[in-house]
Amino acid sequence: MSLRWRLFATYFLLLVVTLVVIVGALLVFISSRPEPPLTSYQQLASVARLILDEVVPGVTGRLALAQLMQVAEDNDTRILIVDSAESTVQFDTAGLIEQGTSINLERDPTYRLDTRFAALKLAEGYFGSFIDPATGAEWLYIGLRTRVRDFTAVLAEIRSTRTLNDALAEFGVSLAGPLIQSAVIGMVFAFLLAAVMSRQISKPLASVARAAESLARGDYGVKLPHSGPKEVRAVAEAFNTMTHEVQSTQQSQRDFLANVSHDLKTPLTSIQGYSQAIIDGAVREPAVAAEVIYSEAGRLTRMVSELTDLARLQAGHVALHLDRIDLSSLVGALSQRLEVVAQKKQVQLNVITPGRLIVTVDGDRLAQVITNLISNAINFTPEGGHIDIGLRALDNGVEIAVRDSGIGIPAAELSRVFERFYQVDKARGPRRGTGLGLAIAKEIITAHGGRIHAESAGEGHGTTFVVWLPITPPTTPQLVKAQP
Repeated sequence: MSLRWRLFATYFLLLVVTLVVIVGALLVFISSRPEPPLTSYQQLASVARLILDEVVPGVTGRLALAQLMQVAEDNDTRILIVDSAESTVQFDTAGLIEQGTSINLERDPTYRLDTRFAALKLAEGYFGSFIDPATGAEWLYIGLRTRVRDFTAVLAEIRSTRTLNDALAEFGVSLAGPLIQSAVIGMVFAFLLAAVMSRQISKPLASVARAAESLARGDYGVKLPHSGPKEVRAVAEAFNTMTHEVQSTQQSQRDFLANVSHDLKTPLTSIQGYSQAIIDGAVREPAVAAEVIYSEAGRLTRMVSELTDLARLQAGHVALHLDRIDLSSLVGALSQRLEVVAQKKQVQLNVITPGRLIVTVDGDRLAQVITNLISNAINFTPEGGHIDIGLRALDNGVEIAVRDSGIGIPAAELSRVFERFYQVDKARGPRRGTGLGLAIAKEIITAHGGRIHAESAGEGHGTTFVVWLPITPPTTPQLVKAQP
């Protein structure tokens, strides 16, 4: 079923349910209302005519009371004798109200006795209702006030309410026509509304479908316009973000293949060349050739080891052994260890610490990160340059900054320096390691609940790597397991 017909069915069903609820509520309301009193008044008036000539003139006598009881029983009516002056009950054929009980007879001015009662000897006649003080039920009555001892004969009938069947029988036919008309009009509006809404929704969704097909064919530059309802715009924005990420991932994969091919090709070429020379007997000093082969094989071994380490970190299979350490002491010790390398290159290494900075970290893993950052700074800083290593407390954590005066990084490359095997420009720097150090560093810092980023003003203006670590890692940080 198409979107248009699904919307039409939904709107029409909603219309039908609404009409049913309205009609049901109307019928329940009508059935809960009391019946109009006219029918009851007419029945009571008929009974009243039977007793006016014979019973009322001697209403206080025992014979008259017995006659009232008989009339009430024969006509399924309740008769009360009320003292007109005191408004108290003197007699009740139902036996529910005790003699002397006050009763409030409310008059209904809407209805009057017809002219046939005018010739009768009545002081007053009227219709109304009262609440039975014994049961709390409402009764309709006709009051016949006689001139004999100022008594009022009250002929009463309990006021009934309509049943639901009565309401259906009375109003069902009259409601059927308007209901059918409303349903037809609602059906037309539902169809028109479904057509408009389906067009507004399906048009941008069709654009999404076409864009997805283009993406499947390899067109990663496809973009969707931000149009249509809010939800559709959100889908378009998410799709555009996805295509951008896919495009970036594809580019990263191409760069990864190019870089790993280059990094594998160089040592393999050396190993193959020197091995062939040894086989051919063309090497005058086999020990030198063997040393080169050993060195390049070691480079490949380190690359495989670091790739394995990175994969385990990304998969969450590495447990960090947390301990409280003084970060200032750790950075100082690592700087002293690398001071000899810096001096050989005539690079000045400066360490600035504010004193003890206690953090909870995996000391070995953090030392791996700091060593990588300082080693990179030494490798890419020319002779006569300097490297500044600073520590400070910041935002309930500690910040480590390694700043060099080296070759710098172009702004467009800053976001990619933490990718596997990524190198800004192989021709601009000295021969480097495996190209995995910064990727591993980022995973280690992230595992501690921290963050790392690179800053550079551009080529020739040096680079700063900034690491922030919380004083205490989160309760359930990514990849972190506390040491038992």
